[in-house]
Amino acid sequence: MSSPPDTAEARLRILERIRSRQRRPAQFKPAEELAAQEWLRSHPRGPLPAVDADRVAHFTRRAKELSSTVERIGSAAEAPAALARYLDASGLSRRGVCYDELLPLDWAGAGIALEARPPRDEDLLGVTGCFCAIAETGSLVFASGRATPASSHLLPETHVVLVGAQRVVAHQEDAFDLMRRELGQIPRGFNTVSGPSRTGDIEQTIVLGAHGPYRVHVLIVDAG
Repeated sequence: MSSPPDTAEARLRILERIRSRQRRPAQFKPAEELAAQEWLRSHPRGPLPAVDADRVAHFTRRAKELSSTVERIGSAAEAPAALARYLDASGLSRRGVCYDELLPLDWAGAGIALEARPPRDEDLLGVTGCFCAIAETGSLVFASGRATPASSHLLPETHVVLVGAQRVVAHQEDAFDLMRRELGQIPRGFNTVSGPSRTGDIEQTIVLGAHGPYRVHVLIVDAG
């Protein structure tokens, strides 16, 4: 069996030909290498679309355009009652799984049974937090880890997300900056979710829930 082509070597040859046509040395000069490294470290941004001064309102509008539903609540303590209203209005199961950090909320007092564990096939409801939300796109950003498994927001048919209003950033680039600042670097395992899972056939008939949740409900928490 033949070995796969060395794409890195091919790329170097292409770049060497380009530099030769430009009458430049075949290898980077030390100053060029330093300039390239500085450019990467500075994380320069291109043109960015305008976002409303009220980032939460902008996020809410964009999220709804993506078929998510959104409710704003005053505190995390209000989440169980808000979730119960949402589930009952849609005729959905009150049983599911959640992130460990959310288990102390009074779910039982609202008649909801949640377990802090990764979901299984039979779990229809997943309740999670998220790393942040992006006003520009109405998207949610998840940084996967032992306490925040990606399966919790990918497997259940109904995904309910709690996000603090102060965690709504303007642009995707702001989310990257927040990861670098709080996590030290952009994690290898992160997902940006924009509404319920969907797909479309050749006739452009959109089907929700094809590869993930049928519905995404966001609870924006003003405080605590």
